[in-house]
Amino acid sequence: MGFSPFDSMIFNVIPIIVTCGFLFVFGMIISSFITGAKQWKRNNDSPTLTVNAKIVTKRMSVNNHLHHDNTNNSHRTSSSSTYFTTFEVESGDRMEFHIPAREYGMLVENDTGRLTFQGTRYLGFDRSR
Repeated sequence: MGFSPFDSMIFNVIPIIVTCGFLFVFGMIISSFITGAKQWKRNNDSPTLTVNAKIVTKRMSVNNHLHHDNTNNSHRTSSSSTYFTTFEVESGDRMEFHIPAREYGMLVENDTGRLTFQGTRYLGFDRSR
């Protein structure tokens, strides 16, 4: 039983495909890291602003995770929540910020107050009395 030309082509192509796949995934990870670092630097270089604002809307994103345990062939699930609030400033512009969970429940739609932020980084909201 001998090898056909097709068999040798497969053995030559598969390592190239695996290498390209690895480089693609590694490139995406590096790209994501660089994008995050650039945003972090932009936020640090931005001035800290405090403006009058109104809470327009709130939302949360829930992600479910399935974890497999190969030792006893079982699985478990977990979830994580990310919280966002949209503020409207006096000029009519709207900005959405990622909000810490401890503050999310204390914010109510149509509340007004002083929003403090730096670039895309939420720093706080002091409600008007």
